[in-house]
Amino acid sequence: MNVHQQVAYVRGRGAIEGAPKRVLVLGCSAGYGLASRIVATFGGGADTVGVSFEKPPAEGKTASAGWYNNRAFEAEAKAAGRIAVTLDGDAFSDAMKDQTIAAVREALGQVDLVIYSMAAPVRTHPRTGEVFRSAIKPLDAPVTVKTLNTDKGEVFETELAPASAEETASTVSVMGGEDWGMWIEALSAAGVLAPGFATLSYTYIGAEFTWPIYWHATLGKAKEHLDRMAASLRDRFGPEAARVVSLKAVVTQASSAIPVVPLYGIVLFKVMKAMGLHEGCIEQIDRMFRTALPAGRTPLDDAGRIRLDDWELSAPVQAEVTRRWAHVSTETLPELADLDGFRADFLKIFGFGLAGVDYDADLDPRETPDLSGSA
Repeated sequence: MNVHQQVAYVRGRGAIEGAPKRVLVLGCSAGYGLASRIVATFGGGADTVGVSFEKPPAEGKTASAGWYNNRAFEAEAKAAGRIAVTLDGDAFSDAMKDQTIAAVREALGQVDLVIYSMAAPVRTHPRTGEVFRSAIKPLDAPVTVKTLNTDKGEVFETELAPASAEETASTVSVMGGEDWGMWIEALSAAGVLAPGFATLSYTYIGAEFTWPIYWHATLGKAKEHLDRMAASLRDRFGPEAARVVSLKAVVTQASSAIPVVPLYGIVLFKVMKAMGLHEGCIEQIDRMFRTALPAGRTPLDDAGRIRLDDWELSAPVQAEVTRRWAHVSTETLPELADLDGFRADFLKIFGFGLAGVDYDADLDPRETPDLSGSA
């Protein structure tokens, strides 16, 4: 139902003129990647290939939530007369790159847009076999930050130890731009990138509240590497070929485990909802396709990024977040922040808390229920 609701939202916004018609989404099963595939298809009229790493169902065992998202998307796309091919496997591997190239060649011929929306804590390097693990830590010295226990609804301070040089390098390997560059080079060498193609890689920069664990930390080093890769791809393929897109804070499985981020998020969400500016993944990506694509529709920042976090970082929003941040505590949390909204969004990631779903029904976990009538 989550997919059907997102499809309905995009359809309600009308067709997107000039949208790319052949799209490859790397990391397509949830969050911003899933939203990108939905907007491309049901707003832009695109045919798509998607890549994700999801667990299929087995007898008596459900699949991962993303597997069902992919199946629901494919059903909607097929009903709309659109091509939708989904591949499951390790997108960091050369084998999956080869399999994807074959699928693109067969289903689409070439692609006009490649969206890189990968989020994984571990990466096996396809050439060396070395396993890298990300470490979300500050640099140089310990930092003390205010954070949140989302289960208990408790605000507290915690000290975070700094990363070693090895941990920093490993984080850059997992979350930097190397794999994005490998994908584009492989697709180019195979001849499946259309003339004038574009590629986007999603990132989050955030506000100063999160910088001790984001921009001024191991993640920041990875993001700097991502920016350098974008510049390298532009040098290689053209001045508008590659852009990093900085998106707003949303609830994801990964970000929910990062200190500071959930507390900042629930304060931010309450402020943006009160101001009528809050966006989830589908609203944010729909706005991106309509206002930032094709290239040139929106100003770039000094690093050449597309900024879709502009509403989050606007002066009125940040001023109110700053005011609340100084007073937020376990006792004031209900007044100053939106923990209930955070919890509801988190449950939706895994398919729970959706209106109109009978969670007591006896269903075969190998089947995708037809919920289109209740969207």
